[in-house]
Parts: sequence; C-alpha cells; structure tokens
Amino acid sequence: MKHNPRSTAYALATGLALATMSISASAASVFEGVWTVKDTDGKPFEITLSEDGSAKASRGEGMVGAWKDDGSAAVITWNTGWTTKIMKDGNQYKKAAYGKGQLVDGKPDDISDAEKAK
Repeated sequence: MKHNPRSTAYALATGLALATMSISASAASVFEGVWTVKDTDGKPFEITLSEDGSAKASRGEGMVGAWKDDGSAAVITWNTGWTTKIMKDGNQYKKAAYGKGQLVDGKPDDISDAEKAK
C-alpha cells in the first residue's frame, strides 16, 4: 500500500480537532458554582449556577432560572422576570441585576460585588 502524506496529515488534523472539541466540551465554566452577592436592598444571598444550565437563588421567593456562559459573563434569566449578569471586573467579579423587561445591555437596577463561594 502506498503512503499518502496528505492522508496522514488530514487524519492527524482531524484527530487533534476532535480531541480539542472533547476537552472544551467537558471543561467547566468559570461561572459554575455558588456565588455570594447582594440584593437591591444590600442583603446577601447565594446564587448557584449548575453544570446543566439551571440556576437557583437562596432568596425567600424561590428564585429559579436558567443561565448561559457568554464568555465574559454568566447571564441568568429568573422565573421572576429579572435577569442577572455575573461578570469579571478587573481582578474581581460583579453582579448586575436588571428588572422585568429591562435590556441587559442597558443600565442595571443594581450592582454589587460577586464572590465565588464554592
């Protein structure tokens, strides 16, 4: 059988691409975990961002929702109609809260520090 350098290079490139996709698909988001933040009244609570894309908050009204990693922030859509963003700001993280119907690219209703607890 004749050796074809192009076939070998293609096979190696394909294997490398598949390995890279597998690693990145299984890599956890920096945002997964439990975050300590403050609500609009300055009271602390926790937000848990799970690997499956679900979110929950330790607030009295039973906030649950879904989140996605957009690369620079975790964007959480809550069952209350509010949206929360956790984003890196220099060497720390911040939480921005947006009221019902408010665009997440606009001015948030509230900003607080966000600290990863777990």
